[in-house]
Amino acid sequence: MMLHSLFRPARIDGVVSTPQPDGLWLIRSPEVGGVIWQRRPLAAFQAWLDGLDAAQLPRARVVLRPDAVRAAATAACESAATPDGPERRRFIDDVAALADIFADVMDARWLRLRFDVVDGNACRRFHTDRVSARLVCTYRGTGTQYGLGGTGDPEAIRTVPTGAPFVMRGTLWPVRPDPGLVHRSPPIEGSGETRLLIVLDPVDEPCEET
Repeated sequence: MMLHSLFRPARIDGVVSTPQPDGLWLIRSPEVGGVIWQRRPLAAFQAWLDGLDAAQLPRARVVLRPDAVRAAATAACESAATPDGPERRRFIDDVAALADIFADVMDARWLRLRFDVVDGNACRRFHTDRVSARLVCTYRGTGTQYGLGGTGDPEAIRTVPTGAPFVMRGTLWPVRPDPGLVHRSPPIEGSGETRLLIVLDPVDEPCEET
């Protein structure tokens, strides 16, 4: 399959969008700083997730093999008493699938997996992560915001859709030129919103911490 048929051309911020998971491989293209897999969650699944109490949303931070992500996601849901059923199984299946895809793209033997529950202004400053690349998917709430870096906030700030995986380069990416992509968690302090997102980083050794 020709990858150029899977994405919309990069904008000035170096971000491309793709309708298929295969398009996430485009993060390896020199002119690309980020890739968004454009997809929409099923309405019934989103309604279930949005209706959960914040205490029932999974939280975790662990370094593990990609094939262990399913068990870790299940354990995180059990720990948070996330209600069992088809929606929870769909969520766990999706997290495990994203881990497999991202590990394949990055040729990663280990992954750092985070389940983050956010109700304030976490990481509100635009920045670039000190990783080679990172996958972020916001399952509930407002998605990650991004734009071109410089002094102050980007002139054009865009928001990744809820449920859309976003792969972006970090400062340790070995290929240049750097398109200057920066991102942040959206400011939601005082809004009453609670976000749920997963973060995946490639890790060389299981003892790595960032």
